[in-house]
Amino acid sequence: MASDFRAQVMAIVRRIPRGRVATYGDIAELAGHPRAWRAVGSHMRQCKDPGVPCHRVVGAGGALGGYGGNPQVKRESLRAEGIEVGVSAIRAFKTVRWAPKAKK
Repeated sequence: MASDFRAQVMAIVRRIPRGRVATYGDIAELAGHPRAWRAVGSHMRQCKDPGVPCHRVVGAGGALGGYGGNPQVKRESLRAEGIEVGVSAIRAFKTVRWAPKAKK
């Protein structure tokens, strides 16, 4: 089950468009486990796949979080995508928060 959840999380994170972000809670909810935001954080921390844009997953309210102990790298990656980032959070978070369209 854990590997199924991890695979779901990685697939969802790959869908986050450039210049947009989602929270750990958003990803957990989309994966069908709305209270598993900490598990999402663990998967992001352990992810070494360059095809998964882990830097686009942020804390509640746009908080940057750790990003493997180097939040500066996360900040620079988000800025390179045109996202305005302050010292510890994304500015105008609501305007860059990703909300995928529901499947019909």
